[in-house]
Amino acid sequence: MTDSKTGQDVALARIGDCLRDGSTDLDLSGLDLDTLPGPLGDLTHLTALDLNHNQLTALPESLGNLTGLTWINLNWNRLTALPGSMRNLTRLDQLGLASNQLTALPEWLGDLTALTWINLGANQLTALPESTGNLTALSRITLYDNRFTAFPGPLENLTALSRIELDGNGLAALPEWLGDLTALTWLDLNDNRLTALPESLGNLTKLGGLGLGGNELTTLPESMANLPLTKLNLSQNRFTTLPGWLGGHPVSEGDYIYFNII
Repeated sequence: MTDSKTGQDVALARIGDCLRDGSTDLDLSGLDLDTLPGPLGDLTHLTALDLNHNQLTALPESLGNLTGLTWINLNWNRLTALPGSMRNLTRLDQLGLASNQLTALPEWLGDLTALTWINLGANQLTALPESTGNLTALSRITLYDNRFTAFPGPLENLTALSRIELDGNGLAALPEWLGDLTALTWLDLNDNRLTALPESLGNLTKLGGLGLGGNELTTLPESMANLPLTKLNLSQNRFTTLPGWLGGHPVSEGDYIYFNII
């Protein structure tokens, strides 16, 4: 972008090109946009839209016209809410909303049932809407650096989840039903306030990576001996001893187990 062109100028030019050539991908990232150009709503053929690293505080209702979208990146903006028309984006497979200013999510989020990954990291969320439980295709949910004090209940029935990132919150306990999410391969709970872990954690027989650093743990459940862990972070806890099975845990070269014995 030259000094003589504003972000709006560049965005309008790219939208015009997209209208003419029928491109299905549009990159409007890093243009310092505080509003979206009106013609964007005419690009009903788009499947991918990148709007990350702008200054957007709100989104137009016309965004809901882009019903062909399977991927939209809205990370690193200043959004405080989402327009109701986004419920029409039922083909979305990936939705990026990290590093915004969201304090709550709408119930219509549960209408986006094609989602396999939603990134909600670095917002101000304290809960998920109950309708999140409808997102049964979801395999990854990213919730780091929010304000959760309890493990989000709507995740209980999302048995396709393979990756959950809840690091940097205020979790004090984990529910027993966490052990029912048996597709999990990665669970990041670093930097919370956990003092104990449920025995049901041992049911996660596909779990290869587990982040527990920066909590207040003093012991580990024996059931964890069943886990196929290759990456385990236990640093910055309050362990005085560790279970014997941990010393014999198979760890491949280059993987890590961090301990903090005090």
